[in-house]
Amino acid sequence: MNYPLMRNNILKEDLIPVIDLLSKDEPKLTSGPEVLKFEQEWSEWLGCEYSVFVNSGSSANLLCLALLKELFPSGGKIVVPPFTWSSDISSLIWMGFEPLFVDIKLETLGLDSSQVIDQLKKDKEIVAIFITHAQGLNALEQDLINYIKENNIFLIEDVCESHGVRLPNGQKAGAFGDLSCFSFYYAHHMSTIEGGMICTNNESFYQTLRMLRSHGMLRESTNQVLKNEFVLKHRDLNPKFIFTRPAFNVRNNEIGAIIGRNQLKRLDQIKIKRAENFEKFLELMPNWVFKDFNLEGQSNYAFNLILKDPDKVLFSKLCKKFDEKLIEYRIGSAGGGNQIRQPYVKAFKNISEDQIKNLFPITDHVHFYGMYIGNFPDLDNNEISWLANIINNV
Repeated sequence: MNYPLMRNNILKEDLIPVIDLLSKDEPKLTSGPEVLKFEQEWSEWLGCEYSVFVNSGSSANLLCLALLKELFPSGGKIVVPPFTWSSDISSLIWMGFEPLFVDIKLETLGLDSSQVIDQLKKDKEIVAIFITHAQGLNALEQDLINYIKENNIFLIEDVCESHGVRLPNGQKAGAFGDLSCFSFYYAHHMSTIEGGMICTNNESFYQTLRMLRSHGMLRESTNQVLKNEFVLKHRDLNPKFIFTRPAFNVRNNEIGAIIGRNQLKRLDQIKIKRAENFEKFLELMPNWVFKDFNLEGQSNYAFNLILKDPDKVLFSKLCKKFDEKLIEYRIGSAGGGNQIRQPYVKAFKNISEDQIKNLFPITDHVHFYGMYIGNFPDLDNNEISWLANIINNV
């Protein structure tokens, strides 16, 4: 059996409306009405006011940090977990911010809220938190939610692999923060082949994001008052070609939007099935596997397989057995493990080996003794049992 990280994530029923579009005499393929409909439907599903469809989750990260740079032009520190995808950290570095790393909790694979609050209390250079809801688990605990609200802390939520996660306050992850990022890459809960979404409840942020997405062009704004003000200030320019700020071209297209709209219809069912699969998987795991994840509000992305205790020999045997059985896996779990150990971070922020081990023991444990295995909606109990049997017999 070949066991991949993902299979059958784009169905024939997703492609039929794409074929219908391509069959038209003069189909519009670049960003147009389907993109707008997808954004509106996504906002309704998530429970937010505004959404901006882009070409990847990484681009969503980048635009959020570009907007933050406009709010904090002098930069500052941003709290971020070392257990995340590289684009979260790369984006803040590119925009002139300093990453302030805080370790995670094993139960949530997200920022340790008590450590975050301690940092916020003592470091006045912190301008924002960039939290990651990793692997379909909620990373926003109630104490941190309360502190953020009471102290008006700017929050960006990375929900790229956690669509549908519920927070303790009942909101979906991504609807609480000032900004949030989602990914629709092939292996995620839903796919537009490549794609991402930025969400916010702030109308001003929404207008800025629309312009940042498309070269900074004024005509991308839907706020007529804003557009009139710019036109009056720049009478020497063609109103259709006023570039308001240095920006990017990270638009998506009609094909991606059509696939996304179709997949959104079954996203809630996909979430339920993935969660059921993960709970079944954990039930069948041996005692040497960590199983005490906080599953409240979960929307599982992948089967997390983390050793309870450091054991290089056992972990090596596990990897070897997976290779023999053609079971695809990712060592270090989300994003390749501890990002502080990656060259791009070391070149920017030199943290010693002793500091890594002492300050980030949980992230480092997952880096060396953790991995994830694919969880997909059409997985059946027999396959989960087959997988568990292999693990139990290592």
